[in-house]
Amino acid sequence: MLKRYLDCNASDLVKMNKHDLIYAIKASEGRVLLSETIAITSPLLNTITNAELAASQGADLLLVNMFDVINPVLLGLPANIKPQHIIKTLQTLTGRVVGINLEAVDPLVDLQHEDIWKMTQGRLANAENAKKLVEMGGRFVVITGNPNNGVSNSAINHAIKDIKQAVGNELIIIAGKMHSAGIVQEHGDAIINQQQIHQFIENGADIILVPAPGTIPGMSLDKVSDLVQAIHHKNCLAMTAIGTSQEGADKETIRQIALMSKMAGADLHHIGDTGYMGIALPENIFTYSVAIRGVRHTYARIARSINR
Repeated sequence: MLKRYLDCNASDLVKMNKHDLIYAIKASEGRVLLSETIAITSPLLNTITNAELAASQGADLLLVNMFDVINPVLLGLPANIKPQHIIKTLQTLTGRVVGINLEAVDPLVDLQHEDIWKMTQGRLANAENAKKLVEMGGRFVVITGNPNNGVSNSAINHAIKDIKQAVGNELIIIAGKMHSAGIVQEHGDAIINQQQIHQFIENGADIILVPAPGTIPGMSLDKVSDLVQAIHHKNCLAMTAIGTSQEGADKETIRQIALMSKMAGADLHHIGDTGYMGIALPENIFTYSVAIRGVRHTYARIARSINR
């Protein structure tokens, strides 16, 4: 089924395979928004998941962070939902395509902390966890890292290769870093380079994640444009990401990041999960959507019934 993502109903999305979804994103010409939320923090609206709230503000795809495929939890869902049905239930409730983060922790890096970001076995980026994600109904995986978890580009590369071999025909593989993730050598404008991008693509990534302009020191519009151009030259898609808590900034900042990301050539736009802890400011999801595609497509995504 070849259709722009902008025009897709819930019934279209559920039928699409991986390649149809990639086409749908590409055909939308930089007007698709992915919103990230955290599974284990209290929802802003108590009995409604943050992912549902993000969908209500115009998000097209939903990325769930801190979701452990071995011990799955998503706060805000009804208590009677079985753990193995969480992702499928969220997709049914929202009519959106849902995926999760898996983290490529470098075994050579010894970083430990006890806060919310502390790693668990079910969040590691490996073939076993990716297979579990497919069994649970996930449609895409983002291979990246949370703060200070020791996620390196080298480890991301290995994870891409393993996951591609295991489930590469079933999951869209998005890979990259939106901040250093604990690797001080990979920060600022050294967070990713064109050689690493080429390696990610050669090993099986379908979409490359790069920091949005203005989010990481040194990640200027020109710098990100060059990276996106390198991605497109390899016939791959690019996703710019806000992973620096600027999803909690003022609306004008969001508009600037959105427009710079579009100017840089982003096929897919990511907005992060910690405006308030667990979700971007809802009004910033809406603002980002309007900035990249106007009110017509934003209202259409919000108003379109999940029963269509």
